[in-house]
Amino acid sequence: MSPVWPCLRRARDHDPATRCPVRLGHGPAAPRLGSVAWADCNALTAWPALFRCAPDAVHLLAPPGAALDTALDAVHRALQAQGRIRAWRDEPYPWLDENGQRCAVIERAASRFWGALTFGAHCNGWLAGPDGRPSHLWIAQRSPHKPTDPGLLDNLIGGGVPLGQTPRQALLREAWEEAGLQPSELADLRAGQVLALHCDIPEGLQREWLFVFDLPLPPGRVPQNQDGEVAGFRCLPVDQALAEVRAGALTTDAGLATLDFAARHGLLDLATVQALAALQVAGDAAARIEPTLQNH
Repeated sequence: MSPVWPCLRRARDHDPATRCPVRLGHGPAAPRLGSVAWADCNALTAWPALFRCAPDAVHLLAPPGAALDTALDAVHRALQAQGRIRAWRDEPYPWLDENGQRCAVIERAASRFWGALTFGAHCNGWLAGPDGRPSHLWIAQRSPHKPTDPGLLDNLIGGGVPLGQTPRQALLREAWEEAGLQPSELADLRAGQVLALHCDIPEGLQREWLFVFDLPLPPGRVPQNQDGEVAGFRCLPVDQALAEVRAGALTTDAGLATLDFAARHGLLDLATVQALAALQVAGDAAARIEPTLQNH
């Protein structure tokens, strides 16, 4: 893998020895839900009715349902008070098992604690040159007050996919909040690849499918943030935007989304294209998961 793209290295920067598998129920067929840091396993013994901590796994004992959601919410608030869950968002996320079945609804921040599979949606905003090829990319700067990656550079639009929304629906919502774009302005939104991240981060383990989209914007259309989460936007020549990715100035997700855009427009060398392709989620797998996300 080319060392000039830090986001490619960070996307799979994970030490599995630091985490213990989490399974739903007992027995060899018990589906895996994620993992938890070994350093946090002892804390779970405070809830023996919910968790059994074995030498090889943590077992979630309660069956899926509203009662489990409520019980986990109390656990997560206690773990937050202990500093074990960080960057609380008050956003519900689905907790899926390895078969794509929903086990519970949990706080977004808790998904990193559990190494649960999450979903993100990022959009490259681009301008065409006289030849019709991409000439510029809109790059956002995250607010210095963001709970994660404050001040780093980002794509035009980006965010997590909460319970009850598909990646495209989440992006349509974020388009107004982050960039002041109306739904009618996203008529030319096009899907790119879906990329899989599996990396250790300060909040825990980021195990995420990143859905990439592209949006051509007309000259003179300047994005305007609405929710205070973006400090500003810059319209950079594509080469300069890629230089920022190379310098590690973008978040990992945004860097990967930018490289995916560049790869699809023939702007990257073969080695980088191959390294990026190794992160791609099969299209049929991504399509199967969307109904689960939309179903409350």
